[in-house]
Amino acid sequence: MEFGGLPQVDAASVPSDALLLDVRENDEWAAGRAEGALHIPMSEFVGRIGELTERAGAGEQVYVVCRVGGRSAQVAQYLRQQGVEAVNVDGGMLAWEAAGRPLTADGESAYVL
Repeated sequence: MEFGGLPQVDAASVPSDALLLDVRENDEWAAGRAEGALHIPMSEFVGRIGELTERAGAGEQVYVVCRVGGRSAQVAQYLRQQGVEAVNVDGGMLAWEAAGRPLTADGESAYVL
C-alpha cells in the first residue's frame, strides 16, 4: 500500500525479524516499544542517521514507526531520498498495540504513550 507515493504497511504485517526504526521521543519509547526496535527520536534523527546505516544491510527494508504514523512518514520519506528502502508503519505504535503485537517497557507494564 502507498500513501502519497510512500510505501506503507499495517502493523500486523511487519515481519517479526524486520529492522524496525522507532522515531518517537524518549518518554514515549520508555512507556512501551517493540522488542528489538532501533530507537532514534525524530528530533535527533539527522545527527544520528549513522546508527541506522550501521545496522541496516545494503538494500534491507527499514520499517519506520512513531505513535500514529505522521512523524514516521516524514522520516521514511527522508530515508527514501537518501536511497534507503524505508516503509512507513501505518497507524504507528497505536496500531501495533491494537494488533496485539508484543510490547516491552522500562516500567512494570508496557503501553503506548
